[in-house]
Amino acid sequence: MNYSELHEYKKRGTFDFPIELYYVDENEPRYQMPLHWHLEYELILVLSGSFTLSLDGQIVELEKGDCAWIGDGVVHGGTPNNCVYECVVFDLGTLLHDTPLCSKSAAEFLGNENGFSRALRKESAEAELADRIFQAMETEQKGYEWITVGLLWQLMGRLLRSGSGLPAHINRNQIIRLKNVLTYIRNNYKEPITLDELAAVAGMSSKYFCRAFAGFTGKTPIEYLNYYRIECACEKLNLTNDSITEIAFSCGFNDMSYFSRTFKKYKQLTPSSYRK
Repeated sequence: MNYSELHEYKKRGTFDFPIELYYVDENEPRYQMPLHWHLEYELILVLSGSFTLSLDGQIVELEKGDCAWIGDGVVHGGTPNNCVYECVVFDLGTLLHDTPLCSKSAAEFLGNENGFSRALRKESAEAELADRIFQAMETEQKGYEWITVGLLWQLMGRLLRSGSGLPAHINRNQIIRLKNVLTYIRNNYKEPITLDELAAVAGMSSKYFCRAFAGFTGKTPIEYLNYYRIECACEKLNLTNDSITEIAFSCGFNDMSYFSRTFKKYKQLTPSSYRK
């Protein structure tokens, strides 16, 4: 994922097999997962450590062997804790196109408000199916495409049968407003941004906005803005030869001392140590 993108538009896999596997450990610039969403579905598998995942503001703790199923449009992100994890991201609409499945069941699945997003706990039948999907994608043995898609249909059937997903009390209108704020941060993080600006984007009073945003992200709006800017700076430190000063200014910091303090707060390293 490119951290300068919140709503991802990246094409997954190939035209006839729109599924892609990502392996993520602490050496990856995208190790942290800032809040984002995309129109594809996603599976996450924790290989080691633990992962604190947010699904539309609902916190889910994942341990080794646990998985998460994430529907399209669901805002998700989180913090890996000494964690190695994998993600499979796939375009379900393309997979279903011209596939001879029961149209009623397909419509019911695609029409679910949150795409049946939920944790799949280790050793559950759903988690075992998810693990086999990852194994097929990792090995890429002959016929793995058919095996992967077949396992996906089985997993989706179980999710449809269980009917489980995110709690029904989630305020969808509020999530749409907060998505607008996250998109505004993505598009404007390089520029000065005030709390009043963000509250206006959300269409809320500053006081109510701060409470709603903190409940959704676990951070105040300004804390999240700084966190997002630091993640963008980390990516640039990893992937460009720009100077640290250039990176700080390009990520919305106009004070090098404040940038260094904020960077160390989130990464426990100075920017130069992180780059090395």
